[in-house]
Amino acid sequence: MFRKILIANRGEIALRVIRACREMGIASVAVFSEADRNSLHVRYADEAYCIGKAPASDSYLNIPRIIAACEISDADAVHPGYGFLSENSHFAEIIRSCDMTFIGPDSEAISALGDKANARAMAIKNNVPVVPGSDGPVNDYPTLLKEAERIGYPIIVKASAGGGGRGMRVVRSQEELTQAFETARKEAEAAFGNPEVYIEKFLEDSRHVEVQILADKDGTCVHLGERDCTMQRRHQKLLEESPSPIVDEKRRKEMGEAACRIALAANYVGAGTVEFIVDNENNYYFMEMNARVQVEHGVTEMEADVDIVRRQIMVAAGEPLGLQQKDIHLSGWTLECRINAEDPEHDFRPCPGRITSYNLPGGPGVRVDGIAYAGYEISPYYDSMVAKLMVHSRDRIAAIRRMLRALDEFEIGGIKTTIPFFKSLLKQPAFIRGTRYNTNFVEEWLKRQ
Repeated sequence: MFRKILIANRGEIALRVIRACREMGIASVAVFSEADRNSLHVRYADEAYCIGKAPASDSYLNIPRIIAACEISDADAVHPGYGFLSENSHFAEIIRSCDMTFIGPDSEAISALGDKANARAMAIKNNVPVVPGSDGPVNDYPTLLKEAERIGYPIIVKASAGGGGRGMRVVRSQEELTQAFETARKEAEAAFGNPEVYIEKFLEDSRHVEVQILADKDGTCVHLGERDCTMQRRHQKLLEESPSPIVDEKRRKEMGEAACRIALAANYVGAGTVEFIVDNENNYYFMEMNARVQVEHGVTEMEADVDIVRRQIMVAAGEPLGLQQKDIHLSGWTLECRINAEDPEHDFRPCPGRITSYNLPGGPGVRVDGIAYAGYEISPYYDSMVAKLMVHSRDRIAAIRRMLRALDEFEIGGIKTTIPFFKSLLKQPAFIRGTRYNTNFVEEWLKRQ
């Protein structure tokens, strides 16, 4: 097992990994930008090193400075968290070349899955259903036009190296094609350093369902059920739940096995998430695989009673996963709301600033992953998430009631947050029914307000 792990990240995921290290008897090393000097992940780590100024390019994305922190601290492994360098194959390869362990899949698997067009081809080869689309990247307008006409409108243009809703544009007619193509390419180049895009049929009435997997170096792979991430705004997830209200046991088994086939085909090691689109006839289609721990991994941890981060560290150290599919049992219902420093009444405008008061909810089945406290400054340089509020209860209605109770208790002063938005969303009849909404629901509902 590792002696010391450096967490190449910030915020709540850094703190989450530090907690896992503490329970496993492993020393932890935090890195931080000048803006994060007072962050809880800096306070709770065994060691902490400043790696630059506030902009991520000067700190959390600066590979030489992170490697320097590794050398100074004598860390023997690096956990990338999510975002930043977590799916950067070059970073993973550098960590390996420096005789340290990258806690995640190897650079080859990251490259294979990070190219969305390549991952799509891998899915086809392994008999996993995919949405009709181009066979690979589309790099010129004539090819784009030909493929769009073959597939039929509406289509969605996607960045091959993309994620998080960036480099994506929905196109409903040929007139919109040129602008969408150029905009998606420019956005992809700026966000990921790769302008390549591909296209797929855009399924209007669809759900977003993802499957959590864990895999070790011996070829053992298990799936831990699914999370429904349909409640989105501009392709950004807002609320997650497990299980999905539209997935039955038969479909859960099929999707889980399909996710494991993708992971095994890529020689995947660690925690990962395979994302699917589910249409209104309950057909599922592979979308992409996220080669890292997900923001919403805690939902599955509560639902399946498995410490995903601990297992992630174990298999990276070469230990067996210690789980078979028969060992995985889901129970009850789990919900997560992403509490962001945003103003829902003004188009979810980011609201950085100082938190003046902070009261956490508690009670049975309530979990909060976050790093905020009274006096903490929400920086304008990073993601606006303040905390992830999760609840677990015996069934979906009980979980919704528990979440509403927890939201009422959650008090954050000094900044605007998405708490009022979730209080209203969870009372919507369509959400309560659970089966009659799609990924467009939030935006359509907000338009009617």
